[in-house]
Amino acid sequence: MSKFQDNLFDKVQQNSDISPNEIHKVADSVKNADFSDEKTVRNLVRRLSKLANQPISKAKEDKIVESITKNNMPVDMQTLNKMFKK
Repeated sequence: MSKFQDNLFDKVQQNSDISPNEIHKVADSVKNADFSDEKTVRNLVRRLSKLANQPISKAKEDKIVESITKNNMPVDMQTLNKMFKK
C-alpha cells in the first residue's frame, strides 16, 4: 500500500473508528455490485451506516438509494458530504 493510502486509512480510522480491514471488506463487496439494483444499494447504504455508527433516517436512505440507482450521484466529495448530512 502506498504512503498516501496508509495516511488516508489512518485518518478514516481516527475520525470514524473504522479499521482499514473493514473498509477493504466493503470495497471488495461492491467491486461487481449492480448499482442499478435497489436491494443491493439499500443493503450497502445500511451496511455503511452501521459500520460508521451513523444511523440515517428512512427518508435519507430512500434519497441516497434513489440517487445511486438512478445514476444521479454527485462526483465530488463536498456534494456527497452535504447529501449525507442533510
